[in-house]
Amino acid sequence: MSTYKSDIDSAANLIGSKGSAWNAIDPEYAARMKAQNKFKTGLDIAKYTASIMRADMDRYDQDPSQYTQSLGCWHGFIGQQKMISIKKHFNSTDRRYLYLSGWMVAALRSEFGPLPDQSMHEKTSVASLIEELYTFLRQADARELGGLFRQFDAAKDAGDNAKQAKLQAAIDGHQTHIVPIIADIDAGFGNAEATYLLAKKMIEAGACCIQIENQVSDEKQCGHQDGKVTVPHEDFLAKIRAVRYAFLELGVDDGVIVARTDSLGAGLTKQIAITNEPGDLGDQYNSFLDGEYIDSAADINNGDVVIKANGKLLKPARLPSNLFQFRKGTGIDRVVLDCVTSLQHGADLLWIETEKPHVGQIAEMVNKIRETVPNAKLVYNNSPSFNWTLNFRQQVFDAWSEAGKDVAAYDRTQLMSVEYDDSALAQEADDKIRTFQADAAREAGIFHHLITLPTYHTAALSTDNLAKEYFGDQGMLGYVKNVQRQEIRQSIACVKHQNMAGSDMGDDHKEYFSGEAALKASGKDNTMNQFG
Repeated sequence: MSTYKSDIDSAANLIGSKGSAWNAIDPEYAARMKAQNKFKTGLDIAKYTASIMRADMDRYDQDPSQYTQSLGCWHGFIGQQKMISIKKHFNSTDRRYLYLSGWMVAALRSEFGPLPDQSMHEKTSVASLIEELYTFLRQADARELGGLFRQFDAAKDAGDNAKQAKLQAAIDGHQTHIVPIIADIDAGFGNAEATYLLAKKMIEAGACCIQIENQVSDEKQCGHQDGKVTVPHEDFLAKIRAVRYAFLELGVDDGVIVARTDSLGAGLTKQIAITNEPGDLGDQYNSFLDGEYIDSAADINNGDVVIKANGKLLKPARLPSNLFQFRKGTGIDRVVLDCVTSLQHGADLLWIETEKPHVGQIAEMVNKIRETVPNAKLVYNNSPSFNWTLNFRQQVFDAWSEAGKDVAAYDRTQLMSVEYDDSALAQEADDKIRTFQADAAREAGIFHHLITLPTYHTAALSTDNLAKEYFGDQGMLGYVKNVQRQEIRQSIACVKHQNMAGSDMGDDHKEYFSGEAALKASGKDNTMNQFG
């Protein structure tokens, strides 16, 4: 493993071998630039982060308290600031990832403007966002190391050998901001070939983990909306295989595939599955279809479809949309079949889209899946589409009622009300929200917890508060008191926005390239000096 010192020596040897033409090249500067760019390509990143994710999966299998987490991102800057904040507060990026949400790509990144989560946005924007996220994370590495190099130079100028040694150790042991990204490929944006082509673009951009769902591409809906349409298992498995081939073609042998099922809330299918014999996958898929069993051709109307299912003739219920519907109450059984099938045919992790955050509901499904696949693990969407406050207050209300505890002071339909905020019920509900991720990791097999759209909501909330005060009677104080002053007090790096945008790194490069002739931006008249 190379070190800062060995990289300087290697650069010096190379430069010396090139004769006088390279005399102006400083080996220490060359070593610094190399250290500030650990990852040369997206595939380097994908291979590195895949190994991290695989190790984390193994660790979780041994100890479910070692679950992983991430927050959704819609811009490289957002992802960068999350990792800078994590390193600042926890001194480590261990078990903390980023999530790339297709919802946020559609709503915030499409050239068409804001779009619903229905795979209508440009599919190349997904790969572009992965590349952008890693560009910003690599810049965070370069910025942080640049600061260490400047401290190193100051210690050297002061003759402080002990501090130089300490800083050199910090440089050699620098922890990168590069972490795994779980990337949403929706339903593959087309057929299996389209899925393969897009998966390649995403992997080349740095994705080590791709999440794909079992909805119909051209009927795709957000997981928390109505009207979801699933595909037969063989169609979905073809896309899982397409993603695996993309990983293998590009040399990312540890690439991770998350198979998402929307069957819990999806009551429709566009296709009747092909089946060759009773009990095969197609027959199992069709067995959930709603309809009526018939005895003769007299029961068939013009245009009706009839199949053999469960040993009888079934006339599936076909809607005016030309879709077929499943029987009500079959969602959990379909989810279990989806998950077992996906894991048995190449997926690594599962994603079960639910209508509420309920540990018991998730555990019921996972326990059934684990009867067949004992180490089944989930990625779970801690979605802002859930009303977490209301859901958990109602869960506590119901538990208290079942236990015979007096709930007369509470109206179950109005538990969101602020009047309950300081109540014993609300406090217990909040405690359950606080421990939800740890509880679900332990009891429901959830390896990875994510929030899909956090910064969509935080940006809206903070902007609303700023606009209310700045354009109101607080004027400039609305910004200074609630934004800049808090940045200073909380040591938010972005208070020095010029530095965050790369100004100091640019100055370093000017010195490398031009020596004493460099025109630097970080002189005494730079107003960033006001922030110390």
